[in-house]
Amino acid sequence: MSTNGISAALKLQFGLINYENRYLTAEAFGFKINASGNSMKKKQIWTLEQDPDSQVVFLRSHLGRYLSSDKDGKVRCEEEVPNTDCRFLIVMQSDGRWALQSEPYSRYFGGSAEYLSCFAQTIGESELWALHLALHPQANLLSVARKRYAHLSTQEDEISMDSNIPWGVDSLITLVYLDGKYSLKTCDNRFLRNDGKLVMEHGPNSSFTLELKSGKLAFKDCEGKYLSPNGPTGTLRSGRCTRPGKDELFDLEESHPQVVFQAANKRYVSIRQGVCISANQDDETDMETFQMEIDKETKKCMFRTNGGNYWTLVTHGGILSSATEIEENTMFDIEWLGRRVALRASNGKYVCTKKNGQLAAVSDSLGEYKHINQYQIHTHNRRQIITLMSSTGEDEQFVLKLINRPILVLRGENGFVCHHKNSNTLHGSRSFYDIFTLLFSDGGYQIKSGNQKFWYVSSSGLVCTDGDKPEDFFFEFVEYGRVGIKAQNGKYLRGDQGGTLMGDGLSVNASSLWEH
Repeated sequence: MSTNGISAALKLQFGLINYENRYLTAEAFGFKINASGNSMKKKQIWTLEQDPDSQVVFLRSHLGRYLSSDKDGKVRCEEEVPNTDCRFLIVMQSDGRWALQSEPYSRYFGGSAEYLSCFAQTIGESELWALHLALHPQANLLSVARKRYAHLSTQEDEISMDSNIPWGVDSLITLVYLDGKYSLKTCDNRFLRNDGKLVMEHGPNSSFTLELKSGKLAFKDCEGKYLSPNGPTGTLRSGRCTRPGKDELFDLEESHPQVVFQAANKRYVSIRQGVCISANQDDETDMETFQMEIDKETKKCMFRTNGGNYWTLVTHGGILSSATEIEENTMFDIEWLGRRVALRASNGKYVCTKKNGQLAAVSDSLGEYKHINQYQIHTHNRRQIITLMSSTGEDEQFVLKLINRPILVLRGENGFVCHHKNSNTLHGSRSFYDIFTLLFSDGGYQIKSGNQKFWYVSSSGLVCTDGDKPEDFFFEFVEYGRVGIKAQNGKYLRGDQGGTLMGDGLSVNASSLWEH
């Protein structure tokens, strides 16, 4: 999928729900498939691959095997490389459901439980599949036609599609799935209505059917019209079209964490003065906001500015925002120190804040960097220059504040985090998600549930949601797209085998990493 150069478009991953409200499932044993899943977990997630030269699509299972149908309608999911039998066409229905047609044999795929085939000559209820996105629902929305991003325009009180880059909290869009339809929620918890208005209450006019065309997304409203950018600011609302064209198509792009840094001098790190990076500002603007991009292999972090450049190490330990490409000198190790972080550059030195506010990677260890100050003194009629060494012990430490997740959705290795219906605990393995409020507190974060109560970890290690007083948690962005969350007891939040969210993880591993 083409993008505007900021992030790669997200691969379309989803579950397919049949007429009996069961998910298409790829079993690990024998590469068998059925439609027996009652929720969307790993075995129910499929990835769509688009043939670049046609409308043909391929469906890949979580095992990396492709769905196929032979001339007799027998379906399998065994092929490691897609062949002719793996070619399908999506036939969209007016209610947003799909019919999957074998391209070489023109038959339709459907059935129930273990009785699946691709032999129907016409489309009936058993050949229809509803789409349930498996992507993390918080993303940036890109207009294919305008090549501009959606953002909340507080001045116009609308979602405008006129941003060159998705920068800051206003660019965060959350997809809310309810009863087979999707709503678009802004960072201030309002829903987009089909007339372009932003409202607090969810209703039919803020529910959209998700459709797919050439690997792009379209949003159809309750009147059969499609969302599109309108006017000079690209106001997002339903237009007149009853069929999606290029103006009605969108990409979803991953929303990387964007952060501000506060140095030991209590001032914000900024590029307002040019390419030189200094802690010299008292307020947070786009010039003080940096996008964290974590390398998948090395786990090192790059920091991108709103101008598209990266922080980079230069001679004598200087740090500038002048790199246009990722290289060794643009990569930094992050050490997580509870309420503070430290950054180590590619020269092995820690980044510190000098007396004039400039950042430099010149410290051998935390708290041991010595500011070098030169003074002139006169002794015995001779002028001498002496060097005095001083240290605050905090010059290598920064407060890191996440600014583009005021509302939080967490997904672990087995599913999303949501409330337990009959208790004050949380599930960590559900198909559906709850949306939580994230509050920043001096390097920590407090998580608030919809009941206006706070998360905390009980003495038994359970994560509970009925706290009257806020309890701090510490976010550690240790892998690409994933965060470890440490509680005040020094343990990490993890999903146990039964799906319950616990606060007793001893380390960051698959069970304690969360897409955010």
